[in-house]
Amino acid sequence: MNETKLVSKSSGTFKSFDGTEIYYEVRGEGEPLVFIYGIACLMNHWHFQVEYFSKMYKVITFDIRGHHKSAAAKDNKNNSLEAIAKDMPYLLKEVGVESALFVGHSFGVPVLLKTFEHHPEIIKGMCFINGFAKNPIKGMFGLDVMEPLFYFIKDQYKKNPNLLNKIWKAAVDNPLTAISMGFVGGFNLKVTQYKDIEIYVRGVSHMPLTVFISFFEDMMNFKGEKILETIKVPTLIISGDKDMVTPQHFQHELHEKVKNSELTIVPYGSHCTQLDFPEFVNLRLEKFLDERFS
Repeated sequence: MNETKLVSKSSGTFKSFDGTEIYYEVRGEGEPLVFIYGIACLMNHWHFQVEYFSKMYKVITFDIRGHHKSAAAKDNKNNSLEAIAKDMPYLLKEVGVESALFVGHSFGVPVLLKTFEHHPEIIKGMCFINGFAKNPIKGMFGLDVMEPLFYFIKDQYKKNPNLLNKIWKAAVDNPLTAISMGFVGGFNLKVTQYKDIEIYVRGVSHMPLTVFISFFEDMMNFKGEKILETIKVPTLIISGDKDMVTPQHFQHELHEKVKNSELTIVPYGSHCTQLDFPEFVNLRLEKFLDERFS
């Protein structure tokens, strides 16, 4: 690989099926490779992968509807997994490709599963990083408090949305939040660059709470186990062995149900393995792509 190769970059927006404006970026040339981040995340979660793979592939990133530079749907029911899946053919058409390889992280994996369910023709192959095919909230962090806490917040938001938005922003945009997320397995604080965690936390704090609630509840209700059994395209599963957000049993279930899939466990990897150990993840993904698609 030529490390000094200049990489072209373009960006833009397109209107999806319901008129929602979606922002995207394209770097490099070659086989299309689409990266999908998780709920309340941002493109920065992929910056190591974008820099590496854009020297060999046409790397496509985008902001999920309701996130950052992409608009939220005017009809809140379209801030959903189903709607993001519908965005994918529009995204590919916008950048001039018919099908692509896809990489999803966390909530990005249900997005891929929904996309495969409705538009399998646009997916050549997939990589799941710390993903899941069913509600990950029960037992998250080894506790059974997340689901009741979510419904409490949702109920309080209905009663006083302005107050809850202020509390949300203050609670998330806080230095202690970044540190606490590391301790519960969201990041490996020993290896992840702290600026990446800060960027993430700031991004979450600016996300409208009503959009977050809509996506989060949709994620809790998602049932994708039957979709897994229909997947025939090459699939790589990457899992951090210290991930407390989507622990090992989620990854093994993906591996068991997706025939001929490959599973790689990353020692000391957290929920954001691609930020913890980018070189490992990049090389493993590159090996998978070279062996299955070259």
